[in-house]
Amino acid sequence: MPTSVQIRPLQHVSAAEALAWHQVVAASTAHDLPGVPTPDPGQIHAQLTGPALGSHRLTWLATGADGTPVGVAALRVFTSPGQDHLAELELHVDPAHRRLGTGSLLLEAAVAACRAENRRSLITTAPADGPGEAFSTRRGFRRAMTLDHLMLRPDELDRADLLLLADAEHPGYRLTGWTGTVPDALADAFAAAKNAMNDMPVGDLDYGSVAWDADRVRAMAEVVAARGDTLLTIAAVHDDGTMAGYTEILLPQGSGPRAQQYDTAVVPEHRGHGLGLWVKAAMVRRLGAEHPGVVEIETDNADDNVHMLAVNHRLGFRSYRRTREFQLDVPTT
Repeated sequence: MPTSVQIRPLQHVSAAEALAWHQVVAASTAHDLPGVPTPDPGQIHAQLTGPALGSHRLTWLATGADGTPVGVAALRVFTSPGQDHLAELELHVDPAHRRLGTGSLLLEAAVAACRAENRRSLITTAPADGPGEAFSTRRGFRRAMTLDHLMLRPDELDRADLLLLADAEHPGYRLTGWTGTVPDALADAFAAAKNAMNDMPVGDLDYGSVAWDADRVRAMAEVVAARGDTLLTIAAVHDDGTMAGYTEILLPQGSGPRAQQYDTAVVPEHRGHGLGLWVKAAMVRRLGAEHPGVVEIETDNADDNVHMLAVNHRLGFRSYRRTREFQLDVPTT
Protein backbone atom coordinates (compact mmCIF):
# COMPACT_ATOMS: atom_id res chain seq x y z
CA MET A 1 0.00 0.00 0.00
CA PRO A 2 1.35 3.48 -0.83
CA THR A 3 2.18 5.25 2.43
CA SER A 4 2.41 8.56 0.57
CA VAL A 5 -1.27 8.58 -0.48
CA GLN A 6 -3.73 10.39 1.75
CA ILE A 7 -7.43 9.49 1.68
CA ARG A 8 -9.54 12.40 2.81
CA PRO A 9 -13.33 12.43 3.23
CA LEU A 10 -14.93 15.53 1.73
CA GLN A 11 -17.53 17.13 3.96
CA HIS A 12 -18.57 19.99 1.68
CA VAL A 13 -17.14 19.80 -1.82
CA SER A 14 -15.58 23.13 -2.80
CA ALA A 15 -15.03 24.40 -6.31
CA ALA A 16 -11.32 23.59 -5.95
CA GLU A 17 -12.10 20.04 -4.82
CA ALA A 18 -14.52 19.63 -7.73
CA LEU A 19 -11.72 20.72 -10.05
CA ALA A 20 -9.42 18.09 -8.52
CA TRP A 21 -12.20 15.51 -8.86
CA HIS A 22 -12.67 16.47 -12.50
CA GLN A 23 -8.94 16.06 -13.15
CA VAL A 24 -9.05 12.44 -11.97
CA VAL A 25 -12.33 11.55 -13.71
CA ALA A 26 -11.21 13.13 -16.99
CA ALA A 27 -7.97 11.16 -17.00
CA SER A 28 -9.72 7.92 -16.02
CA THR A 29 -12.49 8.33 -18.61
CA ALA A 30 -10.10 9.22 -21.44
CA HIS A 31 -8.08 6.08 -20.71
CA ASP A 32 -10.92 3.62 -20.12
CA LEU A 33 -13.70 5.09 -22.30
CA PRO A 34 -12.15 7.10 -25.13
CA GLY A 35 -14.76 9.24 -26.83
CA VAL A 36 -17.12 9.34 -23.85
CA PRO A 37 -17.60 12.96 -22.74
CA THR A 38 -16.59 13.95 -19.22
CA PRO A 39 -18.73 16.37 -17.19
CA ASP A 40 -17.06 19.74 -16.72
CA PRO A 41 -15.97 20.86 -13.20
CA GLY A 42 -19.19 22.83 -12.72
CA GLN A 43 -21.32 19.81 -13.52
CA ILE A 44 -19.27 17.63 -11.18
CA HIS A 45 -19.59 20.23 -8.41
CA ALA A 46 -23.37 20.26 -8.90
CA GLN A 47 -23.55 16.46 -8.87
CA LEU A 48 -21.48 16.19 -5.69
CA THR A 49 -23.22 18.96 -3.75
CA GLY A 50 -26.80 18.85 -5.01
CA PRO A 51 -29.62 16.87 -3.40
CA ALA A 52 -29.88 13.16 -4.14
CA LEU A 53 -33.23 11.41 -4.45
CA GLY A 54 -33.81 8.73 -1.82
CA SER A 55 -30.16 8.68 -0.75
CA HIS A 56 -27.24 10.57 0.66
CA ARG A 57 -23.69 10.77 -0.63
CA LEU A 58 -20.25 10.22 0.91
CA THR A 59 -17.10 11.24 -0.95
CA TRP A 60 -13.33 10.77 -0.65
CA LEU A 61 -10.36 12.36 -2.40
CA ALA A 62 -6.98 10.62 -2.63
CA THR A 63 -3.90 12.82 -3.03
CA GLY A 64 -0.23 12.08 -3.47
CA ALA A 65 2.62 13.34 -1.33
CA ASP A 66 2.75 16.57 -3.32
CA GLY A 67 -1.01 17.13 -3.03
CA THR A 68 -1.77 15.97 -6.57
CA PRO A 69 -5.22 14.36 -6.86
CA VAL A 70 -4.78 10.70 -7.80
CA GLY A 71 -8.13 9.07 -6.99
CA VAL A 72 -11.74 9.75 -6.02
CA ALA A 73 -14.65 7.74 -4.69
CA ALA A 74 -18.32 8.58 -4.20
CA LEU A 75 -20.72 6.34 -2.29
CA ARG A 76 -24.45 6.77 -2.81
CA VAL A 77 -26.21 5.35 0.25
CA PHE A 78 -29.82 4.53 -0.60
CA THR A 79 -32.39 5.35 2.05
CA SER A 80 -35.80 4.61 0.50
CA PRO A 81 -37.74 1.57 1.73
CA GLY A 82 -37.00 -1.31 -0.62
CA GLN A 83 -33.44 -0.09 -1.23
CA ASP A 84 -32.18 0.63 2.27
CA HIS A 85 -29.87 -2.41 2.10
CA LEU A 86 -27.90 -0.91 -0.77
CA ALA A 87 -25.07 1.48 -1.63
CA GLU A 88 -23.55 2.33 -5.00
CA LEU A 89 -19.88 3.14 -5.57
CA GLU A 90 -18.19 5.27 -8.22
CA LEU A 91 -14.39 5.00 -8.03
CA HIS A 92 -11.72 6.46 -10.31
CA VAL A 93 -7.93 6.36 -10.13
CA ASP A 94 -5.75 8.40 -12.47
CA PRO A 95 -4.14 5.87 -14.88
CA ALA A 96 -0.69 7.28 -14.10
CA HIS A 97 -1.15 6.29 -10.45
CA ARG A 98 -2.79 2.87 -10.78
CA ARG A 99 -1.57 -0.43 -9.33
CA LEU A 100 -0.09 1.39 -6.36
CA GLY A 101 -2.89 0.63 -3.90
CA THR A 102 -4.88 3.85 -4.18
CA GLY A 103 -8.02 2.11 -5.45
CA SER A 104 -7.82 -0.42 -2.63
CA LEU A 105 -7.58 2.33 -0.01
CA LEU A 106 -10.60 4.11 -1.47
CA LEU A 107 -12.57 0.85 -1.60
CA GLU A 108 -11.67 0.11 2.03
CA ALA A 109 -13.07 3.51 3.03
CA ALA A 110 -16.27 2.86 1.09
CA VAL A 111 -16.77 -0.64 2.53
CA ALA A 112 -16.20 0.68 6.06
CA ALA A 113 -18.83 3.33 5.41
CA CYS A 114 -21.25 0.64 4.17
CA ARG A 115 -20.80 -1.27 7.42
CA ALA A 116 -21.31 1.89 9.46
CA GLU A 117 -24.49 2.59 7.48
CA ASN A 118 -25.72 -1.03 7.84
CA ARG A 119 -25.70 -1.63 4.10
CA ARG A 120 -25.27 -5.26 3.11
CA SER A 121 -24.83 -4.82 -0.66
CA LEU A 122 -22.44 -2.61 -2.59
CA ILE A 123 -22.77 -2.24 -6.36
CA THR A 124 -20.46 -0.62 -8.88
CA THR A 125 -20.14 -0.28 -12.66
CA ALA A 126 -17.07 -0.81 -14.84
CA PRO A 127 -16.37 -0.94 -18.58
CA ALA A 128 -16.56 -4.54 -19.80
CA ASP A 129 -13.20 -6.34 -19.93
CA GLY A 130 -11.34 -3.25 -18.70
CA PRO A 131 -9.16 -2.52 -15.66
CA GLY A 132 -12.18 -1.66 -13.50
CA GLU A 133 -13.65 -5.11 -14.10
CA ALA A 134 -10.37 -6.78 -13.16
CA PHE A 135 -10.10 -4.63 -10.03
CA SER A 136 -13.66 -5.45 -8.96
CA THR A 137 -13.23 -9.18 -9.52
CA ARG A 138 -9.98 -9.31 -7.55
CA ARG A 139 -11.69 -7.67 -4.60
CA GLY A 140 -14.60 -10.02 -4.29
CA PHE A 141 -17.30 -8.38 -6.40
CA ARG A 142 -19.39 -10.76 -8.49
CA ARG A 143 -20.65 -9.95 -11.95
CA ALA A 144 -24.40 -9.31 -11.71
CA MET A 145 -25.45 -7.74 -15.01
CA THR A 146 -24.09 -6.69 -18.39
CA LEU A 147 -25.34 -3.47 -19.97
CA ASP A 148 -25.35 -2.85 -23.70
CA HIS A 149 -24.80 0.86 -24.43
CA LEU A 150 -26.38 2.09 -27.63
CA MET A 151 -26.12 5.34 -29.57
CA LEU A 152 -28.61 7.03 -31.84
CA ARG A 153 -27.60 9.79 -34.25
CA PRO A 154 -30.83 11.48 -35.34
CA ASP A 155 -29.28 13.02 -38.45
CA GLU A 156 -28.62 9.51 -39.78
CA LEU A 157 -32.25 8.42 -39.49
CA ASP A 158 -34.67 8.10 -42.36
CA ARG A 159 -36.86 11.13 -41.68
CA ALA A 160 -39.92 9.62 -43.34
CA ASP A 161 -39.60 6.44 -41.26
CA LEU A 162 -39.23 8.45 -38.03
CA LEU A 163 -42.37 10.46 -38.80
CA LEU A 164 -44.22 7.27 -39.65
CA LEU A 165 -43.35 5.84 -36.22
CA ALA A 166 -44.05 9.07 -34.33
CA ASP A 167 -47.39 9.70 -36.07
CA ALA A 168 -48.61 6.08 -35.99
CA GLU A 169 -52.25 5.62 -34.97
CA HIS A 170 -52.78 4.10 -31.52
CA PRO A 171 -56.55 4.11 -30.96
CA GLY A 172 -57.47 4.88 -27.38
CA TYR A 173 -54.17 6.63 -26.62
CA ARG A 174 -52.81 10.15 -26.97
CA LEU A 175 -49.36 11.65 -26.52
CA THR A 176 -48.50 14.40 -24.08
CA GLY A 177 -45.20 15.90 -23.00
CA TRP A 178 -43.57 18.30 -20.57
CA THR A 179 -40.24 19.75 -19.48
CA GLY A 180 -39.07 19.43 -15.88
CA THR A 181 -41.70 18.68 -13.27
CA VAL A 182 -44.78 16.72 -14.30
CA PRO A 183 -47.99 18.82 -14.44
CA ASP A 184 -50.08 18.39 -11.30
CA ALA A 185 -52.98 16.85 -13.25
CA LEU A 186 -50.70 14.01 -14.41
CA ALA A 187 -48.60 13.51 -11.27
CA ASP A 188 -50.49 10.55 -9.80
CA ALA A 189 -50.80 8.81 -13.17
CA PHE A 190 -47.10 9.36 -13.85
CA ALA A 191 -46.13 7.92 -10.46
CA ALA A 192 -48.23 4.83 -11.17
CA ALA A 193 -46.49 4.39 -14.52
CA LYS A 194 -43.08 4.83 -12.88
CA ASN A 195 -43.73 1.74 -10.81
CA ALA A 196 -43.65 -0.27 -14.05
CA MET A 197 -39.85 0.10 -13.92
CA ASN A 198 -39.74 -2.30 -10.98
CA ASP A 199 -40.07 -5.32 -13.30
CA MET A 200 -37.25 -4.18 -15.56
CA PRO A 201 -34.68 -6.95 -16.11
CA VAL A 202 -31.65 -6.41 -13.86
CA GLY A 203 -29.81 -9.72 -14.24
CA ASP A 204 -28.63 -11.00 -10.85
CA LEU A 205 -28.36 -7.50 -9.36
CA ASP A 206 -29.98 -7.09 -5.94
CA TYR A 207 -31.21 -3.59 -6.71
CA GLY A 208 -34.40 -3.70 -4.68
CA SER A 209 -37.49 -1.75 -5.68
CA VAL A 210 -38.86 1.76 -5.29
CA ALA A 211 -42.44 2.82 -4.60
CA TRP A 212 -43.25 5.95 -6.60
CA ASP A 213 -45.86 8.53 -5.66
CA ALA A 214 -46.58 12.08 -6.84
CA ASP A 215 -44.22 13.63 -4.29
CA ARG A 216 -41.36 11.40 -5.37
CA VAL A 217 -41.73 12.17 -9.09
CA ARG A 218 -41.75 15.88 -8.27
CA ALA A 219 -38.68 15.48 -6.08
CA MET A 220 -36.85 13.64 -8.87
CA ALA A 221 -37.42 16.53 -11.28
CA GLU A 222 -36.27 19.01 -8.64
CA VAL A 223 -33.01 17.08 -8.16
CA VAL A 224 -32.34 17.19 -11.91
CA ALA A 225 -33.11 20.92 -12.10
CA ALA A 226 -30.94 21.68 -9.03
CA ARG A 227 -27.84 20.41 -10.77
CA GLY A 228 -28.60 22.42 -13.91
CA ASP A 229 -29.82 19.60 -16.16
CA THR A 230 -33.05 19.54 -18.20
CA LEU A 231 -35.49 16.62 -18.14
CA LEU A 232 -37.86 16.04 -21.06
CA THR A 233 -40.75 13.58 -20.88
CA ILE A 234 -43.25 12.24 -23.41
CA ALA A 235 -46.06 9.97 -22.25
CA ALA A 236 -48.84 7.92 -23.77
CA VAL A 237 -52.12 8.46 -21.92
CA HIS A 238 -55.09 6.12 -22.27
CA ASP A 239 -58.61 7.45 -22.77
CA ASP A 240 -59.43 6.42 -19.18
CA GLY A 241 -56.70 8.76 -17.86
CA THR A 242 -54.19 6.01 -17.13
CA MET A 243 -50.61 6.77 -18.15
CA ALA A 244 -49.75 3.73 -20.23
CA GLY A 245 -46.09 4.47 -20.91
CA TYR A 246 -43.47 7.19 -21.03
CA THR A 247 -39.91 8.01 -21.98
CA GLU A 248 -37.47 10.53 -20.48
CA ILE A 249 -34.43 12.28 -21.92
CA LEU A 250 -31.83 14.18 -19.89
CA LEU A 251 -30.04 17.16 -21.39
CA PRO A 252 -26.90 17.79 -19.33
CA GLN A 253 -26.13 21.28 -18.07
CA GLY A 254 -24.99 23.40 -20.98
CA SER A 255 -27.00 21.45 -23.59
CA GLY A 256 -24.05 19.61 -25.10
CA PRO A 257 -24.31 17.46 -28.22
CA ARG A 258 -25.12 14.20 -26.37
CA ALA A 259 -28.41 13.54 -24.57
CA GLN A 260 -28.90 10.72 -22.10
CA GLN A 261 -31.88 8.42 -22.16
CA TYR A 262 -33.46 8.05 -18.73
CA ASP A 263 -36.39 5.73 -18.10
CA THR A 264 -38.62 4.24 -20.75
CA ALA A 265 -41.45 2.05 -19.50
CA VAL A 266 -44.81 0.67 -20.56
CA VAL A 267 -47.31 -0.37 -17.89
CA PRO A 268 -47.84 -4.17 -18.06
CA GLU A 269 -51.52 -4.06 -18.99
CA HIS A 270 -50.76 -1.75 -21.93
CA ARG A 271 -47.87 -3.73 -23.42
CA GLY A 272 -48.05 -5.25 -26.87
CA HIS A 273 -49.44 -2.12 -28.57
CA GLY A 274 -46.15 -0.58 -29.74
CA LEU A 275 -46.31 2.25 -27.19
CA GLY A 276 -42.63 2.09 -26.28
CA LEU A 277 -41.53 2.65 -29.87
CA TRP A 278 -44.19 5.35 -30.28
CA VAL A 279 -43.10 7.50 -27.34
CA LYS A 280 -39.41 7.13 -28.16
CA ALA A 281 -39.94 8.11 -31.81
CA ALA A 282 -41.98 11.11 -30.70
CA MET A 283 -39.17 12.11 -28.34
CA VAL A 284 -36.56 11.98 -31.13
CA ARG A 285 -38.80 14.21 -33.24
CA ARG A 286 -39.24 16.60 -30.30
CA LEU A 287 -35.50 16.82 -29.74
CA GLY A 288 -34.97 17.72 -33.38
CA ALA A 289 -37.53 20.51 -33.17
CA GLU A 290 -36.63 21.95 -29.74
CA HIS A 291 -32.95 21.05 -29.28
CA PRO A 292 -31.31 20.78 -32.72
CA GLY A 293 -27.87 20.93 -31.11
CA VAL A 294 -28.34 17.39 -29.81
CA VAL A 295 -26.65 15.09 -32.31
CA GLU A 296 -26.39 11.91 -30.21
CA ILE A 297 -28.65 10.07 -27.78
CA GLU A 298 -27.11 7.43 -25.53
CA THR A 299 -29.07 4.69 -23.79
CA ASP A 300 -28.30 1.39 -22.11
CA ASN A 301 -30.19 -1.84 -21.61
CA ALA A 302 -29.50 -5.02 -19.72
CA ASP A 303 -28.44 -7.59 -22.28
CA ASP A 304 -31.41 -9.78 -21.28
CA ASN A 305 -33.93 -6.94 -21.80
CA VAL A 306 -34.67 -8.30 -25.26
CA HIS A 307 -37.89 -6.33 -25.76
CA MET A 308 -36.42 -2.87 -25.15
CA LEU A 309 -33.29 -3.76 -27.12
CA ALA A 310 -35.54 -4.65 -30.05
CA VAL A 311 -37.40 -1.34 -29.71
CA ASN A 312 -34.15 0.62 -29.66
CA HIS A 313 -32.69 -1.23 -32.63
CA ARG A 314 -35.88 -0.65 -34.61
CA LEU A 315 -35.65 3.06 -33.91
CA GLY A 316 -32.03 3.17 -35.06
CA PHE A 317 -29.90 2.81 -31.93
CA ARG A 318 -26.67 0.87 -32.47
CA SER A 319 -24.49 -0.86 -29.87
CA TYR A 320 -21.14 0.79 -29.28
CA ARG A 321 -19.82 -0.36 -25.89
CA ARG A 322 -20.64 -2.53 -22.89
CA THR A 323 -20.38 -2.10 -19.15
CA ARG A 324 -20.91 -4.52 -16.30
CA GLU A 325 -22.56 -4.14 -12.93
CA PHE A 326 -20.81 -5.81 -10.02
CA GLN A 327 -22.10 -6.51 -6.53
CA LEU A 328 -20.25 -7.11 -3.28
CA ASP A 329 -21.78 -8.71 -0.21
CA VAL A 330 -20.46 -6.33 2.43
CA PRO A 331 -18.66 -8.22 5.19
CA THR A 332 -20.09 -7.56 8.63
CA THR A 333 -16.70 -7.43 10.31
